Amino acid sequence: MGRPARGAFRANRISAPVFARVRIVMSRIPGPSQGIYKMEADIVAPVAMGGDFSLWSLFLRADPIVKSVMGVLVIASVWSWAVIIDKSFTFGRLKRVSNRFEDQFWSGKPLDDLYRRTRDKADHPMARIFTAAMEEWSRSKDTGRSEALVIGAKERIDKVLNLTVARELEKTEHSLGLLATVGAVAPFVGLFGTVWGIMNAFQAIGATNDTNLAVVAPGIAEALFATALGLLAAIPAVVGYNRYSSALNSFAVRLQGFADEFSAILSRQIDEKSR
Repeated sequence: MGRPARGAFRANRISAPVFARVRIVMSRIPGPSQGIYKMEADIVAPVAMGGDFSLWSLFLRADPIVKSVMGVLVIASVWSWAVIIDKSFTFGRLKRVSNRFEDQFWSGKPLDDLYRRTRDKADHPMARIFTAAMEEWSRSKDTGRSEALVIGAKERIDKVLNLTVARELEKTEHSLGLLATVGAVAPFVGLFGTVWGIMNAFQAIGATNDTNLAVVAPGIAEALFATALGLLAAIPAVVGYNRYSSALNSFAVRLQGFADEFSAILSRQIDEKSR
C-alpha cells in the first residue's frame, strides 16, 4: 500500500517541463480535444522550458501592443535624460557667465567701454540685455531737453529691456515642457501596457481552462515591466522639471533685477544730459 501512495506523491510533484511535454504528447492523440491541448502546450511550453524572465526576454515575448508601449516609454526616458543633462550644463554655464559679466558691470568702468567689448560677442542673456538697452540709449542720446522727449526715451528703454528679458527667458525655458509632459503622461502609458498585459493573461486562462501560474506568469510579468518603464520615464522627468523650473525662476528674478537696475542707471544719465 505504501508504494502506490509514493507513486501518487511523485505524480503530484511532476515538474513544469514534464508537464509541458505531456501536453505536447497528448496533442498528437487524435480526438476532439486535440486543438485545446495544442493551444495549452503553446502557452505553457515557453515558460516551462525556459523560465527566462530577464528584461530582454520579457520584451521579446510581449504582445506587439505592449512592445509598442515599451518602445515609446524607452524613447521618452532617453529624451528626458537628454533634456535633463542639457539643462544641467545650460544653467551651470549661465550662472558662471552671469557672475563674470556682473563683476565687469559693477567694476566702476565706463559702460561705453563694456558695450564696445560685448557688442559683437554677446553670447549669454545678460550680455544681450545690456547691449539691447545700450543701443536704444545710444539712439536717445541726442534727445531734446523737453520733458516729453525724456519720458519717451525712458519708456523705450524700459520696453526694450522687458522684451529682451522675456525673449531670453523663453529661450532658456525651451524643452522644459517636454519634461512636464513625460512626467504627467508616462505613468498612464505604462498603465495602458499593464492593463493590456493582464488582459492577455486572462485570455490565456480562458483559452486553456487552466489557472496554473505558468499560464498567467508571462502576461503578468510583461504588464509589470510596462509599469516599471512608465515610472522609470516619469520620475526623473518630474524631478528634472521641478529642479530646472526653480532654477529658471531664480534666473528670471536675477535678469529682471539687473534690467531694473540698469534702467535706473540709464534714466539718471538721460536726466543729467537733458538739464
